[in-house]
Amino acid sequence: MNDERTPRILALISDSTLLASLRRVAAASDRDLDDAPVPPTRRSWDDAGLVVVDHATATGLEAFPRRRGVVLVCSGAAGLADWQAAAAVGAEHVIALPDDEVELLAVMGAAAEPETGGGRVVTVVGGCGGAGASTFAAALAWTAADRDDPNVLLVDGDPFGGGLDVLTGLEDLPGVRWPGLAVEGGRVSARALRDAVPDWTPGLGVLSTDRTASGEPPSAAVTAVLDAARRSGTVVVCDVSRSVGPAAEAMVAAADLVVLITSARVGGALAAARTAEWAGARNPNTGLVVRGPAPGGLRGADVADVVGIPLLAAMRAQPGLAEALEHGGLRVRRRSPLATAADAVLTVVGLDRASSRWAA
Repeated sequence: MNDERTPRILALISDSTLLASLRRVAAASDRDLDDAPVPPTRRSWDDAGLVVVDHATATGLEAFPRRRGVVLVCSGAAGLADWQAAAAVGAEHVIALPDDEVELLAVMGAAAEPETGGGRVVTVVGGCGGAGASTFAAALAWTAADRDDPNVLLVDGDPFGGGLDVLTGLEDLPGVRWPGLAVEGGRVSARALRDAVPDWTPGLGVLSTDRTASGEPPSAAVTAVLDAARRSGTVVVCDVSRSVGPAAEAMVAAADLVVLITSARVGGALAAARTAEWAGARNPNTGLVVRGPAPGGLRGADVADVVGIPLLAAMRAQPGLAEALEHGGLRVRRRSPLATAADAVLTVVGLDRASSRWAA
C-alpha cells in the first residue's frame, strides 16, 4: 500500500505498449501512476517524484522548466530521435522497454525515497601500516549510531583486508556484500540497501567486502551508494585501503571529512605525511587521529606537525583491544579511548552525542 506522502509518478506516455510495460514495473515497485494529458499542468509537473515520457510526448514538453527525475522510455534500443528528445526535455535516463525493466524498477525505487538530505560521509584512511584504520572506522560508525534516530552505514573500501563483517562479528550473518550489490542506471535505493545489509547494532548496517571475490568495488557503485546516503540523510563511514584504487579515490573525494589515523611513532608520522599529500590532493578537508602508545614520547601535536594536517584527536592505547577483536568482534565502550576519539571526530562534522546507548 502506498503512503500518500510517497512521491508520485507522472506518466506522459502515448505508446500503449510502453504504457503497459510502465504499469507492470510500477506494480512491481508498489507505485501508482498518474496519467495526465500532454502537456500536463505546471503543478503536476513540479510535484511529481518521477516523470516518465516517451519520444512523442517529450517533444511537447520543451517549454517546461528543467527538473530532476525525468525518464524517457522507448521500445527497443534508443535511436537518435530518442536521444534528441531526451536532451530536449532534460531526461536523466533513457531506458529501453521491456528489456531494461530492472533498471526502471531501480530508478522508481530511488525516486520513492524522500530526499531529506543532511547525510554525512566520513572516510578513514590508514596513514601507515598497522595504524588500526578499520578498527577506528568501525568505532566511528558505532558511535555515530549512538544518536537520536540513528541511520548509519559502515562501508568497506579495503578489498585486501579481512572484511569489516569479521571485525564486527557479522561474518556468519546473511546479507548483501559488495559483490552482491546491484546498481542499475547509476542509482541505488538507500532504503533497499539498508534493508539488505546485515545489522551490527540497531541503526547501523555494514556493507562489507566478500572474501570469496577479489577486487575492489566499482567506483560507479561507490558513488551511487554515497549519493543515495546523502539524499536519505544517512551517516556513512568508509574504511579505505592504503592500496588505493578508483573506489578508494571516490570515497575520499566524496567525504565531508577524511580522517588519517597513524601511530605515535616517527616512522608512522613520516608515512602519514605521504598519505596526507595523496588524500589532500583529492579532498582538502583532511584531519589526523594519532593512536598510542608513544614509546618515544611523541605527542599528538608533534605528529600533526610532521604530517602537516590538523589534529582531530590523540588516542591513548586501549587495553584488551586485540583480544576483543579475536573473540566476537569489536564493541565500543563508553569513555574508552576509541569512543572519546570518535566523539571528537564526529563533532567536527556536526554530529554531537545525544543519547547514552553504549555497549556494556
